[in-house]
Amino acid sequence: MAASAYSAVFRDRNLAVILLLGFASGLPLALTGGTLQAWMTVEGVSLATIGIFTLVGVPYTWKFLWSPLMDRFVPPFLGRRRGWLVITQLAIAGLIAAMATSNPREDLAWIAVLAVLLAFTSASQDIVYDAYRTDIAKPEQRGLAAAFTVVGYRVAMLTSGAAALVLVAGSGFIPALGWKNTYLVMAGLMVVAAFVTLAGKEPEIQAPPPRTLEEAVLLPLREFFARPGAWALLVLVILYKLGDAFAVSLSTAFLLRGVGFPLDVVGYVNKGMGLAATIVGALFGGAIMVRLGLYRALMVFGVLQALSNLGFMALAYAGKSYPMMVFAVGFENLTGGMGTAAFVALMMALCDRRFTATQYALISALSAFGRVYVGPAAGYATDPKQLGLAWTTFFFLTFLVALPGLAFLAWKRATVEALDKPAA
Repeated sequence: MAASAYSAVFRDRNLAVILLLGFASGLPLALTGGTLQAWMTVEGVSLATIGIFTLVGVPYTWKFLWSPLMDRFVPPFLGRRRGWLVITQLAIAGLIAAMATSNPREDLAWIAVLAVLLAFTSASQDIVYDAYRTDIAKPEQRGLAAAFTVVGYRVAMLTSGAAALVLVAGSGFIPALGWKNTYLVMAGLMVVAAFVTLAGKEPEIQAPPPRTLEEAVLLPLREFFARPGAWALLVLVILYKLGDAFAVSLSTAFLLRGVGFPLDVVGYVNKGMGLAATIVGALFGGAIMVRLGLYRALMVFGVLQALSNLGFMALAYAGKSYPMMVFAVGFENLTGGMGTAAFVALMMALCDRRFTATQYALISALSAFGRVYVGPAAGYATDPKQLGLAWTTFFFLTFLVALPGLAFLAWKRATVEALDKPAA
């Protein structure tokens, strides 16, 4: 790729819109999760009730069920993607504002209803955002679009999580806003997101939507499975991040119990530095994907992801070594961010523009299938009362788990390389 064409990829205004909408996508999550739990705890709600409230996030795992509706029906303004984005964003802002006027101690049932509705609407925004990003990004921009999504989403989670708690309590020169005003601030940020959507553009290539709801449900499946090697591609989607997910599923427990690092050190390194490394990895991975292309990026980043698991194995062997801990955590998060950028780009490339919302929701749900179950398997493998594997053995096993995904990738090389071609 010529230098001028390479630099032009980065100057596209659509990438800035993708970044800001990634922030909007991640903002509501903590407001029905950790931040809401903190509010209920302060108000004296029982732990049993707080535990039940974790179920309000269920819509995120089932969003593929109503994704065909967002492919089939086109709002009467702004187009199929931006129209739904504005609708969901304004609905999210209204629901957050409604939560601000309530109190968990006095209006617990009403808070529960609002939280479920907020999670449903936020999951709906995710459906449309994923489709919009997939439709608007050119093939050479997919890695950058994925990276900007990761950055926007992670910053948003910090904003509605840690930063929200600081706003509630106040700190130094920051006055204490309290729960009501903090939630109103978050609602205001979602209104700003709606203006960002208005500043964006509809995809240049406008694929006609399905004519009926039946077509919206069935045609995405028929189209995908009519492709040569469709099943192998789905296996690749399941396996590619599996080894990485297997290793990090117990990383915190390993650092605390397996090696014996203090809680504050684990917080600073595993959470603080780890987040920064993930963001850097995603941005770096997205940038060099412009030159590498999808297949080579997936292979290089996948190999690095697998090798990062051996970093934890080396830490388990070395014991309580702070330099080794910083290296292992930093390398894992850096390569994990790079792998995520390439993996999201792969899922984007697998979608047909006519059914982007439905296909991306289904593919992303399938990609999470394996990762959902590695946690219990990891716990069973390392528990002294069960299999009782040594940590060195466990992390070497996670390295081996990463290899089948790379093998499938090599097998489907021609198919994956063909995905880099511009859509017709």
